[in-house]
Amino acid sequence: MSGKQSARAPQRARVLIVDDHPLVREGLAARIRTQQDLEVCGEASDVAEALALIGSTRPALVILDLALKHGSGLELLKTIKTRRSAPKVLVVSAYEEELFAERALRAGAQGYINKQELQGTMIEAVRALLRGELFLSPEMTQRLASQALSGRIASLGAEALSDRELQIFELIGRGNTTRAIAEQLHVSVHTIESHREKIRLKLNLRNGTELLQQAVLWTLEHSQ
Repeated sequence: MSGKQSARAPQRARVLIVDDHPLVREGLAARIRTQQDLEVCGEASDVAEALALIGSTRPALVILDLALKHGSGLELLKTIKTRRSAPKVLVVSAYEEELFAERALRAGAQGYINKQELQGTMIEAVRALLRGELFLSPEMTQRLASQALSGRIASLGAEALSDRELQIFELIGRGNTTRAIAEQLHVSVHTIESHREKIRLKLNLRNGTELLQQAVLWTLEHSQ
């Protein structure tokens, strides 16, 4: 025996990427692979794939897009956080931070990046989360601090809607009928009708036509 001890390579933090755009996943994975302390343990395009990979690869961190073709990224986030030893979650989305970052944090995320800011901040954000810190833009951090000081949560416009109501509002804006939404969310038509009425009242809209118009406009403005 030589007496020399081989240096043990530092353990890399495992990162799972969840995004329904292959080019986005490819770009994120390539960036992570340039880092000696990080490794990509899997890529998923929808909720089912993501949950399966979380179970099999046990990532330290999940990079999650909110807009998935099959299922809601926000609902997936909530499911992830019900698991034992849940990974950290960094939300990366084209949705505006002002509306969705706070929802993501309430659902269990530790960070939020708008895709327009992704290139310069993604690795910094990943490392911050792995250290146990939160990561938000300076503007959003200031906004949350101001809310905490005043004891008020903004409730103007779509911010007044619950996560479920916002999901239904977006589905309405994408042209889905009440029955189609009920089937997609596995609930009754009556439940969706009840949600529609609550949305209409919260947004101070006079009727279903105004609700549809506002939903379409909002979805067009916030679509990727």
